[in-house]
Amino acid sequence: MERRRVFVVGAGPGGLTAAMILAHKGFDVTVFEKEGQPGGRNGCLEVDGYKFDIGPTFLMMKFVLDDLFKQVGRNIDDYLVSTRLAPMYRLMFDDISMDVYDQPHHDKLKANLGRHFPTDAQGLDRFMKREQARFDKILGCLTTPYDTLASMVRWKTLSALPSMSLGKSLFQVLGEYFPTERARVAFTFQSKYLGMAPWRCPGFYAMIPFVEHRYGVYHTRGGLSEISVAMAKVATEMGATFRYRTPVQHLLLDGRKVKGVVLADGREERADAVVVNADFGYAATKLVPPGTLRRWSEKSLAKKHFSVSTFMLYLGVKKTYDVPHHTILFAKDYIKNIDDLEAGQWPEGNASFYVRNATVNDPTLAPPGCSALYVLLPAPNNRARLDWPAMRQRIRDYCIGQMKSRLGMTDLEENIVVERTFTPDNWEKDFNVYIGATFNLGHQLGQMLYWRPHNRFEELDNMYVVGGGTHPGSGLPTIYESGRISAGIICERFGLEGIPPAPA
Repeated sequence: MERRRVFVVGAGPGGLTAAMILAHKGFDVTVFEKEGQPGGRNGCLEVDGYKFDIGPTFLMMKFVLDDLFKQVGRNIDDYLVSTRLAPMYRLMFDDISMDVYDQPHHDKLKANLGRHFPTDAQGLDRFMKREQARFDKILGCLTTPYDTLASMVRWKTLSALPSMSLGKSLFQVLGEYFPTERARVAFTFQSKYLGMAPWRCPGFYAMIPFVEHRYGVYHTRGGLSEISVAMAKVATEMGATFRYRTPVQHLLLDGRKVKGVVLADGREERADAVVVNADFGYAATKLVPPGTLRRWSEKSLAKKHFSVSTFMLYLGVKKTYDVPHHTILFAKDYIKNIDDLEAGQWPEGNASFYVRNATVNDPTLAPPGCSALYVLLPAPNNRARLDWPAMRQRIRDYCIGQMKSRLGMTDLEENIVVERTFTPDNWEKDFNVYIGATFNLGHQLGQMLYWRPHNRFEELDNMYVVGGGTHPGSGLPTIYESGRISAGIICERFGLEGIPPAPA
């Protein structure tokens, strides 16, 4: 076979997946990355001996990643050390807290549910049994492309329709097992991984809490950014070339065909196929000339639903705390909190947030006797036009105050030695995230499957899309899957077989 040249724009997890597979299949792969390290939002921030994951901190459906390494001839354990967390996380309401365990330890979870929500504990077994059946039906819809309307009426999709809970929200579906509101919140807050309210998130996504409970939540030593480092290493071993600190200015077009890329220094480079791993909204509005796209034009994107954003605090602290690896602290009025965010309003004094204290399991993230704390607050995206510089200190102080009073970190402030803050403005300006929507295009029914940007991009020839903005959507496992799907389409185009989806 003539050795075909493929460019990957961006070394995020979707682009790295595609690079690994395509290099393994014999393509001449070059990855262009504007930063000096792989990962994008799955990269790391290192300051004075403290190391923080920039974005994802929950690794779910680890079997997808394990199988990806296996399919390209590698053993993931030769590159990464991972730990299945027990408990997965602690949930803190205003008056109670509860540790949540996955299936091997569901006796502990049942006891916790029975203590706080006696009428709901009996729903756990029904949840696992029924959602296993739903997951088995729906999984096939997440591992196949939806590049034509005909793909919506193939048997794999039609047979899954009864399991999709069309017309129901995630909150309604989980209410069938957990009638108490706060118990239901404990099994639906995961819609935050899509940047959506559980009462507006399609019931289709009941699979997210299920896969947590069935397959667990993992931490990777050194942080989840080490996954990106390992993937780049594997791709390099197979012959892929990584060109760091080499931003792409725009795609090189010949009519409606992508012929390569134009770099920031003006150089043109040509390839047989181009995989775009940039944030989709950014790619559609910045990497192609205005007026090129129709379905995904800037005017069209302005009418689409996008996720909320995040306000981030990265804190290096010169002591340790007896706080779990993952803790979610719910606002007193959780429903109002989420509704305010989606309405573009900052939930003053009523914000839910998340704290990762990974150094309790991974001392490599901070100097001895110290902690690297990661704090995330869901926030309105930049359509809200909020004044983040003016609000930054107030939101930061709210977080610190809540951590002192609710987590017992009473001396936190005087022990902070490293502090970094990211607002939605930073996501948009520094990470090229369209309107700062960190979870990308919304996952409403009208923006799923065929109605999401296609893996084989429908508006330009020779362009393939990976990442949270394409099918199957946001979240590390589905982003890996987008890379596998797109790489498979390229392989098929040139007469090769891609790699199969991972068996659950």
